[in-house]
Amino acid sequence: MVVLKVTLLEGRPLEKKRELVRRLTEMAARLLQEPHEEIRVILYEVRRDQWAAGGVLFSDKEGA
Repeated sequence: MVVLKVTLLEGRPLEKKRELVRRLTEMAARLLQEPHEEIRVILYEVRRDQWAAGGVLFSDKEGA
């Protein structure tokens, strides 16, 4: 079994997340020679007020 963990900012459309999961699964299955059913993908969505870069919260950057 393979587990892929992806951390991303919240707010992306469900269709984009579906596509990401599909493509990650396909690539991991092909490269690692594992069946698709053995690939797990976990999406960790983080609120913008809980993620910072350069000392500034992403929620604060949006208003700038």
